[in-house]
Amino acid sequence: MFAYLFKRLLLMVPTLLGVLTVTFIVIQFVPGGPVEQVMAEARASQKGGDGGGSYKAGRDISKKQMEELKKLYGFDKPAHVRYFEMLSNFARFDLGRSFMQNKDVWTLIKDKLPVSISLGLWAFLISYLISIPMGITKAVREGSAFDNVTTLLVLVGFAIPGFVLGVLLIVLFAGGSFWDVLPLRGLTSDNWADLTWGGKIKDYFWHLAMPLTCLTIGSFATITLLTKNTFVEEIRKQYVLVARAKGLSQDRVLYKHIFRNALIPLVTGLPAAFIGAFFAGSVLIETLFSLDGLGLLGYEAVIRRDYPVVLGSLYVFTLLGLVVKLVADMLYVVVDPRVQFEAVSR
Repeated sequence: MFAYLFKRLLLMVPTLLGVLTVTFIVIQFVPGGPVEQVMAEARASQKGGDGGGSYKAGRDISKKQMEELKKLYGFDKPAHVRYFEMLSNFARFDLGRSFMQNKDVWTLIKDKLPVSISLGLWAFLISYLISIPMGITKAVREGSAFDNVTTLLVLVGFAIPGFVLGVLLIVLFAGGSFWDVLPLRGLTSDNWADLTWGGKIKDYFWHLAMPLTCLTIGSFATITLLTKNTFVEEIRKQYVLVARAKGLSQDRVLYKHIFRNALIPLVTGLPAAFIGAFFAGSVLIETLFSLDGLGLLGYEAVIRRDYPVVLGSLYVFTLLGLVVKLVADMLYVVVDPRVQFEAVSR
């Protein structure tokens, strides 16, 4: 176990290097970097303020400013020097400063975390807490009206894009054309500080109602049908027939014998679902409901060529994803003690 764990930890290093290297190389060929964007804005303001006669002066000034901006952003150094400086800083968990917001990248990420945690954690929990019991019930009642109706419902939910559902919910419940019963913006109300603890909890979940509905509605189908198919496959195996022949109750057979074996495929998909819920997010959902989270931060960083934010957030997300994947592998032993990593590590 420990040998396997040590090897997996060592393999994280080349994986991180690969992700960062590919991203850094791609960035070098992307047109319209931060220096070019700043200079374009400066030229536009000069031409708009002084007329066409100042174009030559603006061009001369821009040459001086171009050199200053390159030095400010570190682009006066060769690409390979900047690459190794980036790796050295990341090794110390120094993610640098944002070009556009002039803030530490760690500070920006921490500022956005409350929104992403609120959306990701609850979307993740709701998806699994509803989908797994529903999948088990569908497996036990396979072919029944409940099975057919719930399959239809989760597939319809899977087919509806989250942002389309968001627009529909706003029209129906957020002061659109019908009712005005749900808040449209942010995670809390303006009078949050004046509310009691019970009022704060109610206000918090009241604001999350529509965003969470949009984020979770599409995930029910995948988890529910995976759970159902896995349980159906296990129910048909020989050891289940033997357990029933011994006179064990349905619940005992289902939750003591079948559940542990059927849980392995769900654990396999746990890291992707966890990371996806927290960090992949939905830029459209965050924009639609005015939620300033990590998804919107990453999108704006790419559009504005804010490379420290792009690379820093990618580094954090990749590292966290690798750690969660390792934790999921360790969970295999908890779910099924027959899994032995010593044989894999040889």
